[in-house]
Amino acid sequence: MASAFAPGNISCVFKIIPHADPALMHSLGMGFTVKEGVQATVSEYDQTKVLFNGEEINLPTVRAVVNKLIQNTNTAGIKVNLTSPLPLGCGFGLSGAASLATAYALNELIGIEKENEELAMIAHVAEVENRTGLGDVCSQYHGGCLVKLKEGAPLVADKLPIPEQPIYYRYFGPIQTSEVLRDSEQTKRINCAADAALAALQRLIHIPSNPELFTACFAVAKQFSVESGLLSDARVIDTIAQIESADGVASMIMLGNGVFSTHAFDDATETRLAKNPARLI
Repeated sequence: MASAFAPGNISCVFKIIPHADPALMHSLGMGFTVKEGVQATVSEYDQTKVLFNGEEINLPTVRAVVNKLIQNTNTAGIKVNLTSPLPLGCGFGLSGAASLATAYALNELIGIEKENEELAMIAHVAEVENRTGLGDVCSQYHGGCLVKLKEGAPLVADKLPIPEQPIYYRYFGPIQTSEVLRDSEQTKRINCAADAALAALQRLIHIPSNPELFTACFAVAKQFSVESGLLSDARVIDTIAQIESADGVASMIMLGNGVFSTHAFDDATETRLAKNPARLI
């Protein structure tokens, strides 16, 4: 038996970088990891079986990681027990976290001795091929508040000098990433809005010792959520407006019908921006 942990990730801005090779398809943008995430405990089994908080579940990304890592071994199957306090499908990158944690744990269990970067790429490719995410694994591999600006490099990111701090969120319901990625008109609008957001982020990160950097990033994220057309749920719109009317900053979780803020607000859950990357436990 072996276990690993990968943090949840809140994506603030993203641009889709398409490519025929899933190892080169990814996203640019900005986001940050939180203290909660996914713990994966793996053990050999007569078939591959995936559980999430005790209930059997179909997570194709996790199965893809398992199949990739046990090929050319004598392992018949793997039981993957995933646990998390965070909700699936609500913008915390749990598919990526589950895949990355499973890769780390399984590498330890069967002793194939792959480097963490290779394991992260296996998890990333599983996400792309199953249309469940494009950039979460990169953030979870590094940990912290990150900006990704290098096209063609799915695991390259720059850490922003944002300290660990409380973050408050409320989610109202899921958005299916696969449906967004299949909508060509929606992806065009997302990428157009992302170009403006990425240009703004590049200007911000070149201001030395900027004490208002995180607040400014929130403003960029909010603008992106509006211009991309993703901010459409009335509950999310109203919650952001309430936070802003109390002099707070907030934006929409990408991709989920949820809100995150550095300010406490009604019915919010507290988490924490955390810099710890995925790791064995």
